Amino acid sequence: ALVALVGQRLAGSGAAASASEAAPVEDATILARRLGQLAPAKRQLLMLTTLERLSLQEAADALGLSVQEAGDLLDEAKRDLRAQAPTRILIIEDEPVIALDIASIVRRNGHTVVGIASTRTEAVTLAKQERPGLVLADIRLADDSSGIDAVHDILRDHVVPVIFITAFPERLLTGERPEPAFLITKPFDADILDVSISQALATAPAT
Repeated sequence: ALVALVGQRLAGSGAAASASEAAPVEDATILARRLGQLAPAKRQLLMLTTLERLSLQEAADALGLSVQEAGDLLDEAKRDLRAQAPTRILIIEDEPVIALDIASIVRRNGHTVVGIASTRTEAVTLAKQERPGLVLADIRLADDSSGIDAVHDILRDHVVPVIFITAFPERLLTGERPEPAFLITKPFDADILDVSISQALATAPAT
């Protein structure tokens, strides 16, 4: 029921991957897998209300909770988000203004930016040098190289969670996306990035 509800919202709202007709179904499948990894209901509530834009009532209904219970758990989730241990983040983005905006959000939450890369080669080099705990990657880079290829290169050497931040989400809906990987579509707001970082770090495999 939860996946069906979110699938309906994605289909009706043109949210994360509206550029592809298959996107709502694919996103619902991705969501189901992610929800299976998120044990506490409070984290599920945070994702559903922030990333999927469900109302508190809709999220509570999906999880079989009262609105009061859902509200309390959501408050706890936000406290957990603020208390999460910081990590080292590599940003792969060729638009300077966007890269600086992402860096500002990241630093505001206590994380460290280990570098900003605008090409595949720069990204792979920085990842080898800095060993980041999280990668934030655009898809289309400055020299027409691919952020997806950059991430594949990085993951061959270093297992790290990835969040793609892109205006071209359909390029990740091919069944060939790197794992583990999350998706944010441009334009995005700070809350979405905050929660996505929290979820990516919380579900990353232990190293």
